[in-house]
Amino acid sequence: METIEKLLKKPLWYNVLIGIVAFLIVFLLFFFSLGLITGNGKTEKVPTVVGLDINTAEQNLKALGFDVVLQDSIYVDTLPKNTILRQNPEADEIVRKGRTIYLTINRVLAPQVEMPNLVGFSLQSAQMYLKALGLRVGNITLVPDKNSNVVLDQLLNGVPIAAGSKISSGSGINLLVGDGSLSEMIEVPDLVGLTVEMARAKILAAGFIVGGFTSSASIQDTAAAFVIGQDPGIQSMILDSTGQPKPKRMLRGSTINLSIDLSPPLIIQPDSINNN
Repeated sequence: METIEKLLKKPLWYNVLIGIVAFLIVFLLFFFSLGLITGNGKTEKVPTVVGLDINTAEQNLKALGFDVVLQDSIYVDTLPKNTILRQNPEADEIVRKGRTIYLTINRVLAPQVEMPNLVGFSLQSAQMYLKALGLRVGNITLVPDKNSNVVLDQLLNGVPIAAGSKISSGSGINLLVGDGSLSEMIEVPDLVGLTVEMARAKILAAGFIVGGFTSSASIQDTAAAFVIGQDPGIQSMILDSTGQPKPKRMLRGSTINLSIDLSPPLIIQPDSINNN
C-alpha cells in the first residue's frame, strides 16, 4: 500500500514512463523467447524422397525433424508400388525445421475404369480417348474394310470387350482398324476339289474370309476333307457377249462358305461331255 501511495504522489509523466518501460521489457522478453517456443530460426534443407518407398521416405524425413502427411495417391503402372511420386515442399528447399512434408505415392491396386465404345472412332481419336482414361493402346491390326483408319472392334487379351466393362487402369486395348480396301471387287476362286486346308489358304490369299462348313457326314479332320461345293460359286448371273456367265466377283473381306466331304467330288470335264 505504501509503494502505491508513493507512486500516486509521483508526477503523472513519471508513472506513464514507468508503464512504458515495463511494457517494453515484457514485449522484448516475449519476442526473444518466441523463437525458442516455435523453433523459428532453425532451418533444414528438404531431402529428395521421390522414387523411394514410403517407409524409407518417412524414416529419412522424420530423422531430420520433419512431419510427414500422405496427401494423395495415384496409379502409374510403369513404376513400383508404394513409391513416392511427388513431394511438397520440393527437394533442396530451405524450410523451417519441423515443417510438414506432403507426399503423393503410387497406388498398389490399379483403379477401375469403364471401357468406352470406340467402334466407329477414327484411330487417332480412339488413341486420345484411351490415353485420357489411363488405358494403353495395344496392337493395331488392319483388316479389310471400306473405311480407312476407323476402329472396327476393340479387344482385351485377344477377346472383344464390350463398352461399359470395368477394367484396370493401364490395361492395353488392341484395336482392329479398317484398311480402306474393302471397296475392291475380287474374282471368287474355284475351290471345288481342293482339300479344306488348300481351300482355306486360297481364300485367305485372295483377300476373303473362311466362313462355315457343312457336311452330310461326321468328319474328324476337316483339314483333310475335300471341298464339294462353295457359296458363293464362281459364276455370276450376268452373261458375257457369248452368252456365258461372267466370273463371280465380291468385295474383299467377304465370306465364302464351304460344303465338305471325306471323298473328293466327281468333276466332269467339258471335253468328256462333248465326246459323248
